[in-house]
Amino acid sequence: MGRDEAIAAIGALADPVRRRLYEYVATCDQPVGREPAAEALGIPVHSARFHLDRLVEEGLLEADYQRLSGRSGPGAGRPAKVYRRAAGEVSVSVPARGYDLVGRVFAAAVERSLDGAPLAESLAEEARAVGRSDGAGLGTSRSEDELRRTAQVLGERGYEPTRTGDTLVLHNCPFDALAREHTALVCGVNHDYVSGVIEGLGCCHARAHLDPAEGRCCVLISHEQ
Repeated sequence: MGRDEAIAAIGALADPVRRRLYEYVATCDQPVGREPAAEALGIPVHSARFHLDRLVEEGLLEADYQRLSGRSGPGAGRPAKVYRRAAGEVSVSVPARGYDLVGRVFAAAVERSLDGAPLAESLAEEARAVGRSDGAGLGTSRSEDELRRTAQVLGERGYEPTRTGDTLVLHNCPFDALAREHTALVCGVNHDYVSGVIEGLGCCHARAHLDPAEGRCCVLISHEQ
C-alpha cells in the first residue's frame, strides 16, 4: 500500500461507527457477517454493510462468502458476505519514517553474523542490497538526469529531496529516532542504502557523501564529472 492509499485508509477510520466496526471485526476469531456486526454495534444492517464495504475498499478488511449455517448442499442457503481484518499493515507518519527498512537491514545482517560473517560488513552489504533493489525497481529511464532519478526513488522512501545545483539535499531522515540514539551506526546504514539506490539506478556520476547537519539527513548526493 502506497503512502496516499495508507492516508486514505487511516482517514476512513475517522468515522466513529466505521472505526467501531473495524475494531469489532479485528477482535473476532472468525469472519463476521453483516447482520452479527450490525447487532453487536446496535446499528441498522444497511449501515453496517456500507461501512464494512468501505473498509474493504480502503484495504483495512477483506471480504469472502461463507454459509453461516454450517450446512452445505441443497437447502443450505446462499453464502453470506463475511469480513475479516486484512493481513497487511497500514501506518502513516508525518514526516515520513522508514523503520521497517532499517529493521529489515538489521535483521538480515544479524542472521549473517550468527553464521560467522562480520556484523559491520553484513550491515553495509545488506543496506546496499536493499538500496540497489529499490533503485532498480523504482527507477525511471536511464536517459533521464541522474539526480532527478535518484530524487524520485528517495522521495518514495520519504527523504524529501530537493536539488540545489549539482547537489541533492535530503530534508528528512526516515530513521530519525534511531539516528538520534545510535548516530554512527544508523548514519552508516543510511549512507550505504543511498549508495545502493544510486548503484541500482545505474548512475555513473551521482555520489553519496556523509555530511551530517542539523535538520536534515546525514547524506548528501552530488553530481560529479
